[in-house]
This record gives sequence, structure tokens and C-alpha cells, in this order.
Amino acid sequence: MRKYQSDVIIIGGGIAGITTALELLNQGRKVLIIDRDISENFGGLASQSFGGVFMVNTPTQQRMGIKDKIETALSDWYSYAQFRPDDFWPRQWAREYVERSYEDVYLWLRKYSINFSPVVHWVERGYDVPGNSVPRFHIIWGTGKWLMQTLIKHLKFHHNKHLLQICFCHRVTQLEVFNGRVGACIGMDESAGTGFYAQGEHIVIATGGTNGSIARVRDNWYNPWGTPPEVILNGGHKYGAGDLHDEVKRVGGNLTHLDQMWNYAAGVHHPHPQMPLHGLNLVTPHSALWVDADGKRIGPPHLLAGYDTRYLVREICRQKNKYSWLILNRKIAVKELAVSGSEFNDAIANRKIFKFIKTILLGNPAMVDELSTNCIDFVNASSLPELVEKMNHLQEDQRVKLAVLHSAVSNYDHLIKKKAVQNDDQLRRIAQVRTYRGDRFRTCKFQKIIDSRAMPLMAIRLSILSCKSMGGIQTNLQSQVLTPAGAIIPGLYAVGEASGFGGGGIHGKRALEGTFLGSCILSGQSVARAIIA
Repeated sequence: MRKYQSDVIIIGGGIAGITTALELLNQGRKVLIIDRDISENFGGLASQSFGGVFMVNTPTQQRMGIKDKIETALSDWYSYAQFRPDDFWPRQWAREYVERSYEDVYLWLRKYSINFSPVVHWVERGYDVPGNSVPRFHIIWGTGKWLMQTLIKHLKFHHNKHLLQICFCHRVTQLEVFNGRVGACIGMDESAGTGFYAQGEHIVIATGGTNGSIARVRDNWYNPWGTPPEVILNGGHKYGAGDLHDEVKRVGGNLTHLDQMWNYAAGVHHPHPQMPLHGLNLVTPHSALWVDADGKRIGPPHLLAGYDTRYLVREICRQKNKYSWLILNRKIAVKELAVSGSEFNDAIANRKIFKFIKTILLGNPAMVDELSTNCIDFVNASSLPELVEKMNHLQEDQRVKLAVLHSAVSNYDHLIKKKAVQNDDQLRRIAQVRTYRGDRFRTCKFQKIIDSRAMPLMAIRLSILSCKSMGGIQTNLQSQVLTPAGAIIPGLYAVGEASGFGGGGIHGKRALEGTFLGSCILSGQSVARAIIA
């Protein structure tokens, strides 16, 4: 059995673990990172993210004339989260994030020369629960791909890099407790098939969440929504199965809010899957009609991206069949359709400024063609009857009714033709989002579905996509792991998604988006400060 020794052992090589390591190396601490994945995947899911970060009262907001302040942002967070009465630590972490997002997230990223798009996006505005009252979603220029490339470069070329050791393909299976203190871990080097033993004064769990395991998603499904959907796609990390959560519980740690998840309603099968049920999250067009399994329009209020992600999932799960369809045409798709993440956003991910501007102005036909050709959930047709026939063929039933879908589409198009925007909830919201310049360029101006100049017609089958677990290992503001009674477990810490992004559930029921990357950075800094102190 190979043996390692370090001041601090960080289990997990995602953004939270890397942030922790950078801060500890800055103070001359010896650090061992143990990561189960291969070296090429160092950085975890953050590398694949779109790179949006929630921050309050930044220079980027100020340049756009957006007036924001801590009190307003905290009020929005508490409103959206709908915390439980006993959510003491989640509330503390929420306040900590809002109060420190500028100094410890914005300025910290700028220190590493990470820049942001000049336009702050406005997401999670809220449906029946108020959300972001102003835009706060700052997109990193280069997405999460550039973010992690930059941080990993600083890590590997750190002036104290002699104090850093990284072990890939190492899976931790057990924590060891000595005289009441967690001081070591045991596991397997999966590349060599041999065991290892690592001892350290401080052990930091940075292994991510549990939503990479669809079985766990089903086991922890939110009871008020009934049984889980028959098909749940996987948008989590393949190693985010929660096995270290179980081990933390075994040594006395408290797991909480596991039924609170950040799943998405607009999941499609990945055209080039890397794991079973591998899925992508679509940023759905405002101008598309969202219909149920029978072709009936859902709502009002009608479903639109950018307002309340949890509401969308809830409404889909209220349907008998718990999946849905988007009905649109190619013009809408090219202008408005997007995929959340760096993989299908080449222009911004690779920092190609002119290509990015072209995409904003003219849309992204290459992405639409790629998905239309290679994603099984996309169908195209030259008429509505043909579209319905192909939808039913894909689903292998006759559930979609032409009369039902025709009624939804024709009524919508009729209102656009008559310019009766005020008579339709979706059209009113389109008018609203187009007043903000961050949305205007990527939102059509009241585009009909049946339009000879916008063909072909398209239908996209949408499934629930598992993504992030918002509950997890409970921690205090120093990221120390707590017992169910609230006592500290000496030597053991948790950061990032493993800790429910802070406190075992910093987001409550809903996230204001962009708070996932940000809270991983914040909790990584918090644990480093606690260890140094």
C-alpha cells in the first residue's frame, strides 16, 4: 500500500478543491489533491460549464447602469430560497455569499486575469416567487473552460508548486478517525490496482454532489412531485455518486436537504454520449411553444426559460407523462436556441471575439445543424401533420394529437398576426424580455411558428435532466463538518457541491443561478482561511 503525507488532503479536483489548494499554497501549506478522474479531466464539471457567476454591485453592472446593493440581493435570495425554519447554516452561508461576492469572488477572479462579458444577463426572475430583481449573471469570457484552464495553470506553475502533489485515478473509500479527529483516508489507485493510505492534519471533502447517480436522484426525489419521471437524463459528473457523503455520515457528519436538487426541464440526449443517459441542458427559445406529451400547450403561465428553473421542472412533473416538447421553426432555433455549457459555445469558449459577435447578430446555425443531425430528440418537418407523425414515431406511440397541437400553434400565430400581444402570457413576457438589451439580440420579435420564410418546423423532445444536488454535508462558516447535533468533527471539512454549496443547502429550494461556481470559490477560500488560522 502506497503512503502519502501532507498538511492538507483535498479529496476532489474540481473548482472548489482547486480554489482551496491555491489559497493554501499561497500561505506555504503542503497540499495533496486526490482526484478519481484522469489528468485530462482535471477541473471537474466547472470546465464544461457556461461560466456564469452571480455577483452583486460589480463594475460590470455599474457600467450597464444596473443599480444593485447587498440588501436587495439578500432579499431576493431569501425570497427565492424559501428556507425552512431550521435552516440556520444555509441562511448564514447565503448572507456570507451576498456580502462577500464582490471582494472574494469578483476581485479574486480578476486577480487571476479572468474577465467577464460586458453584458450582465438576467436569469431566474421568478414566476410565482420573486427572484432576481436586477441582472446579476456575469458570464466569464471564455466560459468555465477558460476559468479552469487559468486556475489550473496558476496551480501547476505556483511559486510553491514543490508543496503540491496531485494523484489522479485515486478513489478514496474510507476516512480514518484517531482520538476523535479525522486524520487520514484510505483508497485505491484505480490505474494500478493498488491501495493507498494518505495522512494529513486536515481532510477536505471536495468530491462534488450526488446527482451523477440517477439511482440517488430517484431515491432522494422530492416527494410532493410524486414518482420520478420514467426517463431522467444525466447532466452530473460520472463520479458524483455520493459515496464520500456516505463515508462522512459513517464518521458522524450530518447530511441534509438531499431532496433539494437543481435539475432542468429541458434535457436532451447528448449527441456524443460519454456515459449512460448522458444529457445536455438546452436554453430554450422564448419564442417556442412548450407543450405536453399530447401536444397541448402548458400554462398559463406558459413555460419560458430564464424565469424559474424549479417551476419548470415542477410543472413538467405535474404532467401525467413527465416529459414535454418544444415546437418551433428553424428561424427561431438559429436565433434563440442555445446549449448551457462550454462544449457547444465555441466562439465564447475559445475567446473568438468576431465569431462571437457574429453569433449574437446572426445566430448559431452550425449548432442547430449539429443537434438536428445527431441528437435523437430533434425532428424536422415541412408541415404540422408531418411533424406530428415524426413526433409520435420518435416516442413510439400516437400520443400527440394533430388537432390539439394545431389548435395551440394556430391560436398563438393568430395573436401575433393580430398584434394582440397583451392577450397571451408568453407574448407579454417576450415583450418584457426584449426591453432589456441583454435579451433583445437573442429574442425574435414575435415570430410565428407557421411561417414559410422560417421553415422547416422543428419539435424537440425534452426530458428532466439531473444536474446539481443542492443539499449535502452540513458545514459552518469555516466549512467544518458538523454532526446532526451541531458539533464540529475535528479535522474534517467540506466545500463546494459536497457541502450543498455551503452549510448543507445554501440555496434552499431555488438557486438564483451563477451561485454554483461562485459558492465553490467562496467555500474554498473559507476552508483555507480556517485551516491557516
